[in-house]
Amino acid sequence: MTTSSTAPTSSVIPTLPGHYYTDQALFAREQKNIFEAMWFCVVRSSDIPKPGSFKTVQVGSESILVTRARDRSVRAFFNVCRHRGAQLCTEESGEVARAFQCPYHAWTYGLDGKLVAAPNLTKMADLDRVQYGLINVHVREWLGYVWVCLADEPPSFEDDVMGAVTERLGALELIDNYDVAGLEVGRRIVYDVKANWKLIIENFMECYHCATIHPELTEVLPEFADGYAAQYFVGHGAEFGEEVKGFTVDGSAGLDRIPGVSEDQDRRYYAITIKPQVFINLVPDHVIVHRMFPLAVDRTVVECDWLYLPDVVESGKDLDKSVELFHRVNEQDFEACERCQPTMGSRTYAKGGVLVPSEHHIGVFHEWVQDRIG
Repeated sequence: MTTSSTAPTSSVIPTLPGHYYTDQALFAREQKNIFEAMWFCVVRSSDIPKPGSFKTVQVGSESILVTRARDRSVRAFFNVCRHRGAQLCTEESGEVARAFQCPYHAWTYGLDGKLVAAPNLTKMADLDRVQYGLINVHVREWLGYVWVCLADEPPSFEDDVMGAVTERLGALELIDNYDVAGLEVGRRIVYDVKANWKLIIENFMECYHCATIHPELTEVLPEFADGYAAQYFVGHGAEFGEEVKGFTVDGSAGLDRIPGVSEDQDRRYYAITIKPQVFINLVPDHVIVHRMFPLAVDRTVVECDWLYLPDVVESGKDLDKSVELFHRVNEQDFEACERCQPTMGSRTYAKGGVLVPSEHHIGVFHEWVQDRIG
């Protein structure tokens, strides 16, 4: 049964039932059918700046090792030694000179994943070093981020990832104006949110709550006080208030405008959701990217990057007022999600709640989740 098809003449439609946010078995299906089957954004390309740089990330139930090979291409592997299954790298990030060595039996793999050494390997002439190399994961780089897909046959990146941007903005090339890949990380904040990942997405998709919990944001974007999020309308960007000079916590002037931003995009905020775990926020002088890592049915780590022109970052200009606006929004949103999580298991929420008209598009997201997990 889908959510939006119920009671089509009513101003309210049902949400997902509460157990969708608390059931461990259902979360395991989401890991398999969503996070491990779709394109998943894992690291900023600059996080692995040179050959041998690496990061380990959790994608669904799997630990993934992301690194840069000697030819500077990005590679990703399951973080599992092919000998006896030990986790190859336990550090979140680091750098190796030439190879990854398993600390258990010293099986050693090149940056391309090939098995290059092991105790007594010369006595095992029949051991295929490619076949027993690390298991590759599909990789794409876009917008200055590394995206991986654990599926044997990945879905179309153009349809699923780029298509989400096209659907939101109306044309893919409009995001090119922000040169997201050419920007640099000015600030990164990691949030450990005690809430189900779907609550975070639902919150980001709507602005019915904005007037209640986001006083700073609605000062900068007055239309948000009316309850309709910018994502509700294709191609629409929420306009800054008349007296607002920049996307800052107090409405003061921002930083250097990104040169490619058009006059139509100036003084506007665009929000994009790329399922299953990326939010992109576009404003004239910076871009904010959220990457969610659902670690448990009731825990989601969110890494948030504030991206600016390289000259702005290198100059040491004060970013605090610029960062503080959305940092407060994040804290307010995540507190709201954490307020909801404990009550998802309440008997009063067993059949779920309701979505008002300005939230009806969340029903489409609910249908998508139900279709994915079967």
